[in-house]
Amino acid sequence: MHDNCNPSDCPVSARVDTLEKEFDRYRSSSSDTHRQMFERIGALEQSGATLKTKLDGMDEKLDGIAEKVDELKDKPGKRWESLVGYALSALAGAFMAWILSGMPGTRWQKGVCL
Repeated sequence: MHDNCNPSDCPVSARVDTLEKEFDRYRSSSSDTHRQMFERIGALEQSGATLKTKLDGMDEKLDGIAEKVDELKDKPGKRWESLVGYALSALAGAFMAWILSGMPGTRWQKGVCL
């Protein structure tokens, strides 16, 4: 303040008091706003963590489903391979039985050509 100004009768003093009150009101409002913003950020972080946990669980389930689909996809091929293996084994067994029985139905019987 100016040296000539009486503190109890200064015209600027009222304005300064008004500005101080307004500044305190803004400060209080700002603190409340910041508190609310930090609460919202905290809630967003918690919901983000919850979503991440759920997504991780879904990834694990999808991996399991993909493995089962691959197994089911390969199953018919494995069945076909085993069926072909059984058929070849049966043919080889029948051929060996035919040879061991003396090859009936051919001109060769017991090592003599007819």
